[in-house]
Amino acid sequence: MPKLKTHKGLAKRVRVTATGKVVYKRAFGGHLMSHKSGNRVRGLRKHAGMVPVMATKARRALGL
Repeated sequence: MPKLKTHKGLAKRVRVTATGKVVYKRAFGGHLMSHKSGNRVRGLRKHAGMVPVMATKARRALGL
């Protein structure tokens, strides 16, 4: 059976931590921040963890 190819689109958007969690940058935090509240902007700076079911699929797509 041939090797699985890495899903390059996903590889650019997510990162797998040392413990195996899949993290990604939250949406809506790129620009137009002036009308968003400070709490919301601070929350958008943090990386989000992926839901376990989706994380399993993501790890497979990344070839891990």
